[in-house]
Amino acid sequence: MICTFFGHSDTPETVKPALKTAIIELIEKEHVTGFYVGNHGNFDRMAISILSELAKIRCIRFYVVLAYQPTEKDADYLAHTVLPDGIETVPPRFAINYRNRFMIENADFVITYVTHSWGGAAKFKQMVEKKHKRIIELAE
Repeated sequence: MICTFFGHSDTPETVKPALKTAIIELIEKEHVTGFYVGNHGNFDRMAISILSELAKIRCIRFYVVLAYQPTEKDADYLAHTVLPDGIETVPPRFAINYRNRFMIENADFVITYVTHSWGGAAKFKQMVEKKHKRIIELAE
């Protein structure tokens, strides 16, 4: 089972404990062992931090799914990065959408933090809803 994440880039740090709890519950109750996370914004940074911590004590794997070729800023988690197949042919302005669609298609669960109806997080949450994936919404 695989989980992915979508949340606003300005998600407050106060969400981190709820995010960690949601991840642990998926591991323990739903037997999720794989995680795909982006690398843009605070929600993604919190998820990467939690997954890095949990990977040391739990039998899980996580991948930071990049929209672009890795750079020096990706060095902290380079061992955990992956580029979706075919992304090299996608124009840069569509790369994040391509990456996010890859994560949705390959996930069974999605943890979201969406507080308003505009922006990328809201757009991809709507896409997840249409695909009838299981969503854990932290903003409610």
